[in-house]
Amino acid sequence: MKRTAVLHAAGYVGRSLLERVLEHPGLELVSATSRSFAGKPVHDAHPGLAGRCSLAFDAVLPSYADLDVVFVAAGHGEGAAAAGQLRDKGYEGLIVDMSADFRLSDAATYKQRYGIDHPRTDLLENAWYGMPELTGPPPPGTTLIANAGCFATAISLALFPLSAAGGTSESALAGPVSVTALTGASGSGARPSATTHFPDRDANVRAYKVFRHQHEAEIRMMAKGVDFSFVPVSGPWTAGIWGTAQVRFKSEEAAASLAAKFEAAYADKPLIRLWPGRLPELLWSVRSPFTDLGWTIMGRNVVVGFAIDNLMKGAASQAIQNMNLAFGWSDTDGLVAHPATAPTS
Repeated sequence: MKRTAVLHAAGYVGRSLLERVLEHPGLELVSATSRSFAGKPVHDAHPGLAGRCSLAFDAVLPSYADLDVVFVAAGHGEGAAAAGQLRDKGYEGLIVDMSADFRLSDAATYKQRYGIDHPRTDLLENAWYGMPELTGPPPPGTTLIANAGCFATAISLALFPLSAAGGTSESALAGPVSVTALTGASGSGARPSATTHFPDRDANVRAYKVFRHQHEAEIRMMAKGVDFSFVPVSGPWTAGIWGTAQVRFKSEEAAASLAAKFEAAYADKPLIRLWPGRLPELLWSVRSPFTDLGWTIMGRNVVVGFAIDNLMKGAASQAIQNMNLAFGWSDTDGLVAHPATAPTS
């Protein structure tokens, strides 16, 4: 059993992480931290964990030496600070950071995208960017994993088969790929804001950060060479990302070959479900660790649809998947009880 802690565990991602850790057969939850809930039972912040978790929140970790893995569910800037404190106190075990702080290897790009100076540039060099289906297991000895972002995960997995690495020549595309993706309110965190206020969000959609969303930098790392534009949209639901990528090929033959490229990229990936000839629906993915990818083809035109749960594959379950691979376990350990062959039609 790997002794496990979750830092900044009172938010939505923290709750999802705690649920995954408690269900994982190889993990023992020994600490969950929250300054605002310090000393209070975990179920004060997460009533659904009553009867499942007997811990109270710690203000800070009571011990570092005997931990095997620490998940950091802090916001941008705070993630690097927490990871730095762990290292400064002598913790040498695995850290899986949920913030954006270690996703970009260049501190200048980080400041451009997130508007702040990087808090711990000394840790950047040894961080591993984790999107398991595209990056694979981390190298042996990796002790800091940057969990990929939610939009970045969904869109990168949808666009990868269009990239050179995914088998599609740039010359096969007739122009830029147009991506539109809608996300639920939980993607903005547990703290209320004007954009997550329910009367303003219910029965409404609102585009934001058009052409300038911070996750674009990650997508360009994973789907190299794909020219795309991205319109992020706030959707009137709690959890889940659903979107489409509209693609035009130079020939019908090139468009028809896309299905084979998706199969080649993901046929052996147990947490990706492919839906040839149809676009996935949002509810298929919510509360699951799966990415659903589907497509429809008409002549030279293709629409690729994608769906994930932003708190699961976009955050907590992907963090567990990254940890599994770092420890040499299966992708699905603690996530899928009995993995089965994903549907192909």
